Amino acid sequence: MKYIVTLFWAFAIGQAVCYLGGALQSGTYNFELSTIISLIVGVIAIIAVRFISPKKAEA
Repeated sequence: MKYIVTLFWAFAIGQAVCYLGGALQSGTYNFELSTIISLIVGVIAIIAVRFISPKKAEA
């Protein structure tokens, strides 16, 4: 469930960032490209957290 929530927020925040970035640079907003980029960044974040977080000691 936490992976789905992470991907949802990566999608939502990625769309907002791409829209605002395009507006600030007087560019066009591309929904498909921003979706692909934001979901790739979300997957990279999930993988990075998995490797960075400390391992639990087994008893």
